[in-house]
Amino acid sequence: MSRQLSVIGTGVIGNGWIARALANGWDVVAFDPDPAAEARTRAFVDNAWPSLERRGLAEGADPARLTFVGNLEEAVAGADLVQENVPERLELKREILAALDAAAAPQAILGSSTSGFKPSDLQQACTNSPGRVIVAHPFNPVYLLPLVELVGGEATQPDQIEQAQGLYRELAMRPLVVRREIEGHIADRLMEALWREALHLVNDGIATTEEIDAAVIYGCGLRWSLMGTFLTFHLAGGDAGMRHMLEQFGPALKLPWTKLEAPELTDELIDKVVEGCEHQAAGRSVSELDRRRDDFLVEMLDLVQKYWPEAEGLEGRI
Repeated sequence: MSRQLSVIGTGVIGNGWIARALANGWDVVAFDPDPAAEARTRAFVDNAWPSLERRGLAEGADPARLTFVGNLEEAVAGADLVQENVPERLELKREILAALDAAAAPQAILGSSTSGFKPSDLQQACTNSPGRVIVAHPFNPVYLLPLVELVGGEATQPDQIEQAQGLYRELAMRPLVVRREIEGHIADRLMEALWREALHLVNDGIATTEEIDAAVIYGCGLRWSLMGTFLTFHLAGGDAGMRHMLEQFGPALKLPWTKLEAPELTDELIDKVVEGCEHQAAGRSVSELDRRRDDFLVEMLDLVQKYWPEAEGLEGRI
């Protein structure tokens, strides 16, 4: 059965959704008020397609299945799933989602790519079927990374979350249902904690941006990509596992190591971070770095699927 994804807002995240859906054999209808949006999106898809081919295309995958339309009502006509990707302004998202709720077919799920807002806050202006408005937060590049965090709001029913899970699985994604609403969901809160610590290390002159990234790339990041945080520490406990690890290293949690309050973004700190990143890029453009990242992720996803498919929910093609 042919599926349709409607994408509202075609920045980096919206375009990532478009490329993923096309690679999985869906029809895609997009709307963005910017007259230059369609050309940018088609160039984005062309750039992403070689990586998607390496991952394996679904039957019917074709960039030609993308259509741009001139308004929200046209965009959602016939949609199974609508993905909202407008800027992170609560009132704007409420306005757009209310219009989508009024126009979309009753069975359509309305997912918001918001990285921070709670779904109950997004549902407030919707009067038709607010429960189908959920958070569906992906990770960049959306066309390669399989995780999507699904969060239901106060009006959301369990069957609507189940329906959403099924749709995102058809997009070859790994849905992670967040049990309770919270700003920032799960992964962004973890990344924010690491980001704050990293800024302090730069600000205090302890390490450069390159040295901090090296600590992740060649150390903890390699383990995290396969086992995450908790299973990594489970192995740190030896044969006795996590219980022994907590008994031995748990007291260290009381040590004054962390500086979770973010440092002040002074001009000096901003310059340090920017100059460090430019040094790491070594003259490569962002598009060149995108291609290197995508090539790496294609091979990394193959390894994760080979060594940890069941626990990660990555059975089959992702």
